[in-house]
Amino acid sequence: MDIGKKTRSIGKIIEGKTKEVTGKVVGNKSMEKKGKAEQVKGKVRHAMEKGKHTFKH
Repeated sequence: MDIGKKTRSIGKIIEGKTKEVTGKVVGNKSMEKKGKAEQVKGKVRHAMEKGKHTFKH
């Protein structure tokens, strides 16, 4: 798995979690939803990279 892509996907997951928690703290539902969406996007990218790695070998 390419370390750069793995790092970016994990970064998206962390960034999304940060937005979600910040949204909960300040009571901003929109930010909370965007954070959850970013987490999902990061998890999907991470899974795709894992899948690519599996099929390469």
